[in-house]
Amino acid sequence: MKKITILLAALSFLLFSCGNTPNETSNEQTEPATHEEHEHKAEIQTIELNKGEKWKVDANMITHIRNMENDVISFSKAQQKDYKSLAEKLQSNIELLTSNCTMEGQAHDELHKWLLPYIDMVNELSEAKDDTEASKQFDNIQISFTTFNQYFQ
Repeated sequence: MKKITILLAALSFLLFSCGNTPNETSNEQTEPATHEEHEHKAEIQTIELNKGEKWKVDANMITHIRNMENDVISFSKAQQKDYKSLAEKLQSNIELLTSNCTMEGQAHDELHKWLLPYIDMVNELSEAKDDTEASKQFDNIQISFTTFNQYFQ
């Protein structure tokens, strides 16, 4: 549990810091980011299209998203369901995704509207107490990729 808390804190730091320039950072902005970090789970924001078109995700980032999507698709077809192993793979790709964040502007902001709830789902999958709870989180993750593909390319 301590490891997951530390990981979540590190990921949150990366998520809120990517795309910021030194001029954008101030003590006033640090507090709201911390506030959002603790409450983003309850606040789901609607993703908007880019003038009716899908947002383009940078190549170095889409690779990790597609890797996660492929892991989810493969898992759905597998006979044996090892949810903990899947959660570890997804967490690893989330770390790679956030450490390679190069997007800026509204595309970046819209991606975060998808990514933050997705990270929560993966965390809940990794903390699931039994296969029934894990299966429910897995279903949510599958739906999340359907949403991703509606708004991003």
